[in-house]
Amino acid sequence: MKTVFIKAEEIASELGVSKPYAYKLIQKMNAELKVKGYITISGRVNRQYYEEKLYGSCKTN
Repeated sequence: MKTVFIKAEEIASELGVSKPYAYKLIQKMNAELKVKGYITISGRVNRQYYEEKLYGSCKTN
């Protein structure tokens, strides 16, 4: 079962990048969400937003 938020470990594994880089991606996405008025959680990002940013709106599960 997928959670609402995705963590750096999962992003690093999915993209084949280091955990520090995954954290940088999360920081960037969370900053974008804050500008839009959303509440964010440090070290995690909304899974739906992550998938839209990475794959566009055409990703299917």
